[in-house]
Amino acid sequence: MLIEIKGVSITIDETVILKDVDFHVNEGDLVFIVGRVGSGKSSLLKTIYAEMDYDEGSIKVLDFNLDDLKRRHIPELRRKMGIVFQDFALLRHQTVHQNLDFVLRATGWKNKEERDVRIKEVLEQVGLFDRLERYPHELSGGEQQRIAIARALLNHPRLVVADEPTGNLDAQTARDVMELLSNLTKNGTAVVVVTHNMDHLRNFPSRVYECSNKTVHEALDPIAVADSFKLEEAPENE
Repeated sequence: MLIEIKGVSITIDETVILKDVDFHVNEGDLVFIVGRVGSGKSSLLKTIYAEMDYDEGSIKVLDFNLDDLKRRHIPELRRKMGIVFQDFALLRHQTVHQNLDFVLRATGWKNKEERDVRIKEVLEQVGLFDRLERYPHELSGGEQQRIAIARALLNHPRLVVADEPTGNLDAQTARDVMELLSNLTKNGTAVVVVTHNMDHLRNFPSRVYECSNKTVHEALDPIAVADSFKLEEAPENE
């Protein structure tokens, strides 16, 4: 099991965000976390990569016990996973190659030839090797997100977590990016995605957790969850 969360509660400024959370992810899983704005989706994700504290319960991620994880060991945890953000978080004044090389150097890759080989591998994996010397502003939003995914894959992670990775993209580009993430699971990588895009639940076989009423529960019927969200979003008849 790559993620095991038992009985966890999350509080911000004395306000309970989530309580008594049970959540697990196995190798090769694709897992969506859905819910209304403010329901705790991103907070749950942040506990997984030790960005946010929790009040009670236990969390194990990639063989790390977060209950007593020292702050100095958090970078080691994050090096073993890939993290993808909605806003891409690329270094704007560095080329694609420089962005990826920066991560490898920061995570202990000392040999330049080995770094160059790994950069080529991940860019070919996301279909963007020809963008090697481009700057972020020279790329489309979808291309920037693919580069962000490539960056997340550099250290061969067993787990990738993504917070609204398609939120800023048009429908077709969003599907292409989600297909790329979904394909990672074929090699055993687990992928956890916070999303408000209900089409993903229909298009990609997955497990789905819904955050609502300060709780988290696994949906038995992901398509029904998607339909219920779509129904609420539909305009009322005049």
